[in-house]
Amino acid sequence: MRIDAHQHYWKLDRGDYYWLKPELSKLYRDFLPSDLTPILHTHNIDKTVLVQAAPTLAETEYMLALAEHDLTIAGVVGWLDLESNVFPALFQQLMTHTKFVGIRPMLHDLPDDEWILRPKVIQSLKLLAEYDFPVDFLIYSRHLPHLNKLIQQVPNLRGVVDHIGKPNIAKGEMEPWRTQIAELASGTNIYCKLSGMVTEANHMEWDYKQLSPYIQHCLDVFGTDRVMFGSDWPVCLLAASYNEVVSILEGHLSSNLNQADLSKVWGDNAIDFYRLRV
Repeated sequence: MRIDAHQHYWKLDRGDYYWLKPELSKLYRDFLPSDLTPILHTHNIDKTVLVQAAPTLAETEYMLALAEHDLTIAGVVGWLDLESNVFPALFQQLMTHTKFVGIRPMLHDLPDDEWILRPKVIQSLKLLAEYDFPVDFLIYSRHLPHLNKLIQQVPNLRGVVDHIGKPNIAKGEMEPWRTQIAELASGTNIYCKLSGMVTEANHMEWDYKQLSPYIQHCLDVFGTDRVMFGSDWPVCLLAASYNEVVSILEGHLSSNLNQADLSKVWGDNAIDFYRLRV
């Protein structure tokens, strides 16, 4: 089964997508299942993981409502304030939804790069670790040292780095990203999404050769058991079509992996990580 482990839907009139401005003209409209489903069929993608795009409980509930009616949505990665006193109660409430499969704090938008290490946040993450419940980490590469400190404090936390940790591909950044993400990969509960790379490259001039070293490094350090495909649609449209995003990964993986490992990257690992009911 082929799984897109990272995509978004939104409706502008919901009003909580603070980052979504009219100047982002390619994204400044509603994106709904009816827009993506035909594209999924073209690429034989059976299911998706729908990921939050607003730091609100209301958006999480909206996504869960979508998932109840759309068979292509295998799971929802929502948002909760990990620093809130009511986090445990809200987490238990959301756990009643069978398609609630993960939580994502929007770390890359927070003014404090070390927010993930705050005592209250760590307390909440320890609760998630007790439940073996996944966390998506939306970061820039500068956050990697803080994630490495976090994993030392909560070693049994099951987490995934979105968009390979967002190195500055446009400027050819390899270090310290290369070393720091390898350190993070040494934690056996940490996965990596091969997603969001085109938007970290030059939107107008990216090419396969520029992205390939980043893909290969993630494969080298995480192994084929802990990487997964994600389109980051529709955000990817800032730089590439869904077809181009798929082609980038197919072009690299098809010549480097056997069929069993290809199946892992294109779906099996996402099913295992998120405990998807598919």
